[in-house]
Amino acid sequence: MLMIGLAGLTLEPRERDWLVAPGVSGVLLFSRNFASREQLAALTESIRGAGGEGMLVAVDQEGGPVQRFRDGFTRLPALAKVGALYDRDPTDAVRLAEEHAWVMASELRATGVDFSFAPVVDLARGNAAIGLRAFHADPAVAAELGQAYVRGMHLGGMAAVLKHFPGHGSVAADTHTTQAIDPRPLAVIEQTDLLPFAQCIEARVEAVMMAHVIYPDVDALPAGFSRVWIGDVLRGRLGFDGAVISDDISMAAAGTAGGVAARVRAHLDAGCDLVLACFPEVVDEAIAAVADRHPVAPRRLAALRGALGASWDSLTDNPQRDRFVARITALDAEGTTA
Repeated sequence: MLMIGLAGLTLEPRERDWLVAPGVSGVLLFSRNFASREQLAALTESIRGAGGEGMLVAVDQEGGPVQRFRDGFTRLPALAKVGALYDRDPTDAVRLAEEHAWVMASELRATGVDFSFAPVVDLARGNAAIGLRAFHADPAVAAELGQAYVRGMHLGGMAAVLKHFPGHGSVAADTHTTQAIDPRPLAVIEQTDLLPFAQCIEARVEAVMMAHVIYPDVDALPAGFSRVWIGDVLRGRLGFDGAVISDDISMAAAGTAGGVAARVRAHLDAGCDLVLACFPEVVDEAIAAVADRHPVAPRRLAALRGALGASWDSLTDNPQRDRFVARITALDAEGTTA
């Protein structure tokens, strides 16, 4: 039910206690948890040593401005650069989206990380929090590149997590710092922001992360707290049967539900399978809030576990990887117009 954040580079005694709490299903890592590939591999091993082999380990390794692990990993270009290439050469851009995803996924799997919260399929329409993290402003282009990215992640042995449902790109506010309201009618959202999600779900993604955005034409609650968005639209209309994941409960826009415990319960009541408690200072309260809850469906969590990954030695002795890395890193030498 919970994916929790840790304080530093190694497990603290209280964090070992958290990992054996019945409601904790995984850990979300950040830059504060990373010093080197070797340290990261040791940390992921110790997480599973404390919490069990089924404990999920995840990160935001999108590329561009959001890449938590950098030293020793390929510096991934922002997805917007792939979108900018699409305007010049659609075929090459689709290929590069798949290669970008494969490099990201294979490197993380080689260090014991199950998955990245990727791809971002929000539209590149000026949102302060999304920015260069999105492929493109055109829904059809974002959908095509998103599907390619999902294919690449799967080829790299990694589950895909679409975000931020039903679309965070067309509202200006940053939900990290303030409430965000998108007043557009559902019919407009379906034809624009929702399109990449719908088409990528057809590519058999394993999970979807919800937005903390309010869409008052659909529901007065933020999407992650909304049975309408999760039950009626995502699961009902789009037929999605994978894991539904909240965005971080510490974000300002999540405050509409109340305190930490209320936010956790609101997400679970709405139909989220996993709730992100990213900051260590909220973990104790989050764990207490799920003490009486039934666990999430095991098959949904099992689908998020990474397939057997390649070792770093095999990755560095792989000419195909060398070609992919050369091609995707070359994008950072080009201008971005998306």
